[in-house]
Amino acid sequence: MPESPELIHDRRRHRTLGSLIFLSRWLQAPLYFGLILAQGVYVFKFFQELIHLISDAGTMKEAQIMLLVLGLIDVVMIANLLIMVIIGGYETFVSRLHLEGHPDQPEWLSHVNAGVLKVKLATALIGISSIHLLKTFIDVEKMLAQPNGSTAVMWQVILHMVFVLSAVFLAWIERLLARPTAHKAVFST
Repeated sequence: MPESPELIHDRRRHRTLGSLIFLSRWLQAPLYFGLILAQGVYVFKFFQELIHLISDAGTMKEAQIMLLVLGLIDVVMIANLLIMVIIGGYETFVSRLHLEGHPDQPEWLSHVNAGVLKVKLATALIGISSIHLLKTFIDVEKMLAQPNGSTAVMWQVILHMVFVLSAVFLAWIERLLARPTAHKAVFST
């Protein structure tokens, strides 16, 4: 029995709508390009701070040097976070990068998916938060001398612990979901 013209028209419409939805993923590409530009800003900031450290190192106290070095580490960790989001997000949500066999392919990219990316991002946020918390504790007297300084320190610690607990929870969920299919029955109901 031949298909009716209405049925053929409905199939074409659904196929066209599906193609349009699938193509909409490319709307994210300019967002990733914007993050590449943001990373350029962090490279500029890194060298600005490095020049400040080198030029003033002879007149600085050890704590000041340590704070500047922690600032440099913070910039690098944020840049690493940006790389994970740019490469991992593009590869996961927009299009394959076709880097298989490339000598510079990041190790983690071969097994990246949305769940793994979330855990890696959460871990990077913990590292960044740790740097900020360490900077606070190195100069805690200055922080506590400010109005509501103790409250600000308390909230930094609380926020850091929320990041840690969130990362542990995300990793636990990812591990549960990665188990063999027999164990996934719990999540399918």
